[in-house]
Amino acid sequence: MGGSPLRILVVGAGIAGLAVARALRMAGFRPDVTEKLPPSELVDTGLYLPGNAARALRRLDLDGPVRPLGQVVHRQRFLDASGAPLCEVDLDALWADVGECRALPWSELHRVLLTGAGGAVRHGAEVCGIELLPAAVGVTFADGTAAEYDLVVGADGPRSAVRSLAALGGPSRPAGQVVYRAVVRGGPRVDEWTALLGQRAGFLVVPLGAGRLYCYADEAGTVPPADPQARLRELFGGYGGPVPEVLEVLERVHVGTTEEVELGRWSRGRVLLVGDAAHATAPTLSQGAAMALEDAVVLADSLKGADTVEAALMAYESRRRPRTRWVRDRTRDRNRTRDVPPALRDPLLRGRGGRIFGEHYRLLVDPL
Repeated sequence: MGGSPLRILVVGAGIAGLAVARALRMAGFRPDVTEKLPPSELVDTGLYLPGNAARALRRLDLDGPVRPLGQVVHRQRFLDASGAPLCEVDLDALWADVGECRALPWSELHRVLLTGAGGAVRHGAEVCGIELLPAAVGVTFADGTAAEYDLVVGADGPRSAVRSLAALGGPSRPAGQVVYRAVVRGGPRVDEWTALLGQRAGFLVVPLGAGRLYCYADEAGTVPPADPQARLRELFGGYGGPVPEVLEVLERVHVGTTEEVELGRWSRGRVLLVGDAAHATAPTLSQGAAMALEDAVVLADSLKGADTVEAALMAYESRRRPRTRWVRDRTRDRNRTRDVPPALRDPLLRGRGGRIFGEHYRLLVDPL
């Protein structure tokens, strides 16, 4: 069906939606892209892209525009709460034949994808109704307009309206962590991905280049605090390593909770879910953006290689489920380590941590 005049709607203009739009345009389609939020309400933070994300960006022919952005990360360093070393993962060796790892601001990747997707997004267009027709999908928007499409792609995140309207599943469920995100300037010099592991809590610092650091912290729980900055200082004030200096320059903190989406199917009729709308997990393995980019590549391939939309969606899901299931299961494995007392966990990580953490990405090194 490549190059066919299929009418395609992509709902959501985040990483997943824009990546899908880019991949579809490269395959000869011209999708419409809608986003319920105005551009000013899209929250910017940091983003770490493992090697498989770089490979997907190459497939989208966007590796060139991304290459000058952010900072390449060569190594993951795991420390205990005091700042003493636990283990390391050599990222260059792990992803050697796949792609480099990079950290950059979310807004910079979003801008590259927006340009690659053609730049036309209909903001403020909230989908409020979906009707499954024999060979199409009827879509109603909150402003009263309506249209029919041959395919609707829900790329609208873990709390997907498309998922609910198409009866593909209920709400996301809590994954068990409260998370804090911030980008700071003027903090300590940190050259590599550096995580400090405490008791049911952790603090990650990743360099973004140009003197910026992306900080991600989490703790076990499901209720965000009223004052996230105060909670961060209370929770991590006794940590060592770069954390004290980071806390000194901390200004704006975004707080939220982790969510999971696990569905029996990702499509119904000609409605398909991608990215976090289909398979959200806690961000422990930093695979959210990578999975969304991979989804986009495989969906375009599937549509080009199939005779019907329905056959394409079946092919897409059969290719993507094993990888997303691996990410979900390995995320849960790693999250369980937070419940192990440091007195038991830390000696194990000092002996075998690099091998254990590297193994979590084994399947993702394989081709799409």
